[in-house]
Amino acid sequence: MHDFKIATGRSNPQLAQKVANLLGLELTPTSIENFSDGELWVKFEENIRGVDLFIIQSTFAPSENIFELLMLIDAAKRASVKRVCAVIPYYGYARQDRKDQPRVSITAKLVANLLERSGADRVITIDLHSSQIQGFFDIPLDNLYASPALIKEARKLDIDPIAIASPDVGGVKTARSYAKRMGGNLLVIDKRRPDHNVAEIMNIIGDPTGKNVFIVDDIIDTGTTFLNCAVALKDHGALDIYGICSHPVLSGKAIEKIEQSDAIKQIFVTDTIPLKQNLTKFKIVSVAELLSEAILRTHDNRSISTLFDIER
Repeated sequence: MHDFKIATGRSNPQLAQKVANLLGLELTPTSIENFSDGELWVKFEENIRGVDLFIIQSTFAPSENIFELLMLIDAAKRASVKRVCAVIPYYGYARQDRKDQPRVSITAKLVANLLERSGADRVITIDLHSSQIQGFFDIPLDNLYASPALIKEARKLDIDPIAIASPDVGGVKTARSYAKRMGGNLLVIDKRRPDHNVAEIMNIIGDPTGKNVFIVDDIIDTGTTFLNCAVALKDHGALDIYGICSHPVLSGKAIEKIEQSDAIKQIFVTDTIPLKQNLTKFKIVSVAELLSEAILRTHDNRSISTLFDIER
C-alpha cells in the first residue's frame, strides 16, 4: 500500500488517471470551480495531512492552468502535506526562456519563481523546451525524456531507409540522438523566423532523396513549421514523411491543417497534452508509465537517473 497521494487539476485528468491506475491508487478528490467573475476556487476533498502529494497538471493554455496548479499547491501546503511535487508533463512558457529583445519578460523564470513561492518542494517534467530552465529553480527539477517510448513506437513501422530531420539548428542535438538510436542519417533544416509563429525554410543540410524522413521536434504549435519542412523534404526527393513530437500543443487550425496535408503520413506524439482519439494522422504514445515510475522512485527516495538515459 503506497503512503502517498496523486491529485490532478483540470488540464489533463486522463493522463493523471492512467498514472494513478498504474500505481494502484485512486485520484485524490478535488473541487475546482470558476466563479462568475472568472476567479478560480480549489479544495481538496479528503485529508492530505502528512503525506507526499503529487499534483499532475500540464500547463498548455498556460495562464489558467498554471494558476490552477499554483492554487492547488498552496491549498496542499496549507493542509499540512509532508511534501508536494508538481508533476508538469508539459511546461508552458518554456519558449520564453531568455531576453532576446529589449523590454521583454523571461517568463519561464517567472513561472519557476511562482512554483517555488507557492510551496512546491520538487518539480517533475518531460522534455523541457530549454534545458537551462532547470537552472531557474532552487528546488529539484527532474526533466524526463519521452524519446524511449516514442522511438519504441516508431520502430514498429519497420521501414528503411530512414533519415532523421531537425526542423532547426537548435534541435540538432536531439535529432542526432534519435538518428543514432534509430539508425538513420541526420538532416538539418535551416529556417528563419521573420515573426512569431512564422517560419521560412532556407535550406536543407543533407540529402533526403529516397529516404523515409522523421521530423523530430519537442513541440508542434501551429503546425506551420512541420508542414513547411515536410513539403521541402518532399520537394528534395524524400519518400514518406513522419513526425515525432513530445508535446502536441496544436493551436489554432493546426490539427485541421495536418489532417488534410498530403505531405505528412503520420506523427507520433505523447499524451502530455490531451488529444481527441479519432485523429487519423496522430499516433498517441502515453507517458503514464514513465511518470508513474518517476513518482514512485521520488517518493521512495530512490534514484531516477536511469529515467534520464536518453541513449536507451
